[in-house]
Amino acid sequence: MHPVLRHTLCLFNTVFFLAGFIYTCGGTLKGRNGSIESPGFPYGYPNGANCTWVIVGEHASRIQLVFLSFAIEEEYDFLSLYDGHPHPANFRTRITGFQVPTPVTSTGNVFSLRLTSDFAVSAHGFKLNYEELQSSSCGNPGVPPKAVLSGGGKYAVGDSVHYSCVPGYVLDGHATLTCTTNAGNTAVWDFPAPFVEDTCGGTVGGGSGVVTSPGYPNNYGNQADCTWILLAEPGDTISVIFTDFQTEEKYDYLEVEGSEPPTIW
Repeated sequence: MHPVLRHTLCLFNTVFFLAGFIYTCGGTLKGRNGSIESPGFPYGYPNGANCTWVIVGEHASRIQLVFLSFAIEEEYDFLSLYDGHPHPANFRTRITGFQVPTPVTSTGNVFSLRLTSDFAVSAHGFKLNYEELQSSSCGNPGVPPKAVLSGGGKYAVGDSVHYSCVPGYVLDGHATLTCTTNAGNTAVWDFPAPFVEDTCGGTVGGGSGVVTSPGYPNNYGNQADCTWILLAEPGDTISVIFTDFQTEEKYDYLEVEGSEPPTIW
């Protein structure tokens, strides 16, 4: 029989237990705001984790989660969210992978999270801030990767925010959101926060110009398929001068057509 190692650690009103191969942690959190980290963050959560946090706010308030970091082994480990106490009837969604989620807001004054991991690979884990929202506040709408958010103030009724993108990306959704009230007299954004998608390619004319890969000088994204068409006046030729060049060798490439002889780089 294998010996059982038991260890108790109290931190921010949360109690952790390690017993055999099951790692349980979590607790009930109260207060207008606070933070939650997965055990071991940022050095990796344990295998066999089963951790539940229940956030309880004041009556008539809502709870908003704003993720600061997120890395959960995709498809095998999950963070489940419950709009209320951790009961199947209150299940809202489960999150996995390595993309920081947008802020999430409860409909009532209780919000629960449950981290479950299998008995193999783990990842860095997650860190989030939580905050009570009064009925007059819409809360932080979030900033998708490669987007820029301006405006907002206290995110109260009547406030608006505007989204834009860094070069090489395009918004999918509404660029301007306004905090309004719904039929229940609760503050809500009139539209969800937009997504940001890669965009590249196009037609370039004129006597000269510059073409860069999406996000340059940062790395381009995976699965990129970009085509640029360079146009000149009839009878003219086009000279392409590279000032910087780096692609993944043997897997990513730039193909140049219309040259003599045809060239593939």
